[in-house]
Amino acid sequence: MFIWIFHRLSGLLLILLLSLKFLTSFFLMTKEAKPDWALLLHTNPLVDTFLIVAGVYHAFYGLRTVVVDLGVRKEKLLNRLFTLLATALIAALLVLYYTRNY
Repeated sequence: MFIWIFHRLSGLLLILLLSLKFLTSFFLMTKEAKPDWALLLHTNPLVDTFLIVAGVYHAFYGLRTVVVDLGVRKEKLLNRLFTLLATALIAALLVLYYTRNY
């Protein structure tokens, strides 16, 4: 049940964060002076971190749902496996992100 709820919440969080990124990028593409708030939000590492975490967990839990729908019945094992794989990928992506940007 937790994964089902988390999958839905991460989908909503992705919609919010991607909308924020798209909105701020439109403000940053103008030829006039760039608004400070748009630059602050668009380059904020916390927003990028949430985007990475929500995106990866949402993708892996979606894949887990597909595997369960295909007939695999070891849901506890699948939950642990996909959570472990997603956490490892998130850790690698965050290390890459923070070493390249800062």
